[in-house]
Amino acid sequence: MKERMMPQFFKDIKGYNKGVFLKDLTAGIIVGVVALPLAIAFGIASGVSPTEGLITAIVGGLIVSLFGGSKVQIGGPTGAFIVIVYGVIQKFGIDGLALATIMAGIMLMALGLLRLGTMIKFVPYPIIVGFTAGIAITIFTTQIKDLFGLQVSDLPGDFLGKWSVYFEAMGTTSWLALLFGVLTVLIIVLTPRVNKNIPASLLALVVLTIVSVVLGTIGVVRPENIGDRFTIEAGLPSLVFPEITIERLQLLFPSAVTIAMLGAIESLLSASVADGVIGARHDSNQELVGQGIANLVVPFFGGIPVTGAIARTMTNINSGGKTPVAGMIHAVVLLLIMLVLSPLTSHIPMAVLAGVLVVVSYNMSGWRSFVAIFKGPKGDAIVMVVTFLLTVLIDLTVAIGIGMIIAILILLRRVLKASEINLVDPRHNHPEEPKLHLPKCVEVYEIDGPFFFGIANRFDETMRSMNDNPHARIIRMRRVPFVDSTAIHNLKTMIELHRESNTQVILSGVQPNVLETLRSAGVVDLLGAENITPHIDLAQKRAVEFVAEHYPLDYQKWKAHEDRQD
Repeated sequence: MKERMMPQFFKDIKGYNKGVFLKDLTAGIIVGVVALPLAIAFGIASGVSPTEGLITAIVGGLIVSLFGGSKVQIGGPTGAFIVIVYGVIQKFGIDGLALATIMAGIMLMALGLLRLGTMIKFVPYPIIVGFTAGIAITIFTTQIKDLFGLQVSDLPGDFLGKWSVYFEAMGTTSWLALLFGVLTVLIIVLTPRVNKNIPASLLALVVLTIVSVVLGTIGVVRPENIGDRFTIEAGLPSLVFPEITIERLQLLFPSAVTIAMLGAIESLLSASVADGVIGARHDSNQELVGQGIANLVVPFFGGIPVTGAIARTMTNINSGGKTPVAGMIHAVVLLLIMLVLSPLTSHIPMAVLAGVLVVVSYNMSGWRSFVAIFKGPKGDAIVMVVTFLLTVLIDLTVAIGIGMIIAILILLRRVLKASEINLVDPRHNHPEEPKLHLPKCVEVYEIDGPFFFGIANRFDETMRSMNDNPHARIIRMRRVPFVDSTAIHNLKTMIELHRESNTQVILSGVQPNVLETLRSAGVVDLLGAENITPHIDLAQKRAVEFVAEHYPLDYQKWKAHEDRQD
């Protein structure tokens, strides 16, 4: 009986005590502080304002912790969605993004309620590495303008187009902006070597923002800041309701599928990584329901897509977070910061946020995993490279779709190589095998591996290529774990053709599940239950009986030969 789904929060709240709360409180505050610069940076990079980034982290983070299936998962905006969100906004506007996110939320909830959470685990690892590295490169590309302070008004949406514009605008580089960006990267990289407990991104943001403010105060040129582009209001957002029509639902459906697919993969990967660290086990279906509710609700507050954030989840674990309460406290901390300190965020230099995202893209690239895959099977490397290139040059949806197709084709090729069809010579069978005593007019074949469309067609070709007319054919299927409809069709056709030439087909060693499939497909009725035997000894006996009954002269010659041998 399947266990009833329940949010992890309601499981952990039973027996909750002061000691656990203090650990969650400490972790929640730290994660909230760490999440501040990331939420702002992800919001701006996605094509919305810092406020939308914060709202996503607040509302999304609260809902994921309240309704999700993990003890320590932290939800919010992530770098993986930057490319998708930016592209949807460019094509359909903020209103279109809101509708696509709502649709994605419904899809995620449906996946969880239908208990399909474990299906995400079947996405091949090379595809995950490929599209993650591709997204990292794309995020890095989107930050070049602010990192170098380039004077560019309109940027093309495609990867190559962006770099073409960048190279043309390199003469407008702001060395001050580049200095702030480089200093940001250095602070983030070097701070953990001094003290791992200090939030490096926040330290870089605070220090360099103060430097920027001082430069502006004394009349020295300062780098462009958030306030130069966006108006940040302190207060709760008003509700927004996207326009819903059948035409818009159809138009935005592919984008919604992409958001749902990426959200499911990233959130469950994050939860799985967390499980390995804390020694727990998350409920993948409940996690998808929680992520779905978050993505269903957040757009009404003006937010962008939500998913599990690996970096913030790990920060939560390292800070001592024990239950989903820590994630809820992180959301409250961000809300208080937005209400009280929101005006101060306008002074943050854009180059500093670009520096933060450069580090994020580097960490996200997983270049070590990327390189390691080249040391494995060539097929995996091909899948990864194709997925990577398509993610960068075309689109994430196309990349994952084509990557999956190539991965399946490579898998089928490997299965076909592993599956064999052999004509068994009764005189030279394996010493450990039962001795075969059969007339020459009886052929024995062995199918080793799944009997599916690829091997079924090869089997059909093998039968036709023999160009002989045996009186009986024994097909050993003891190593066949399953059959598909193509194999069943070919088997039926072979049985009917052999019946016309008065040749008996006998199946040997059929596994119970395969036998049930053959029975349901009508193969047993067509062949006759007496011609499906559990062991090769019985198959031999049945073949000899058939030859004796229908080809008595051949049987007598064989019998006489056997008697002389004895």
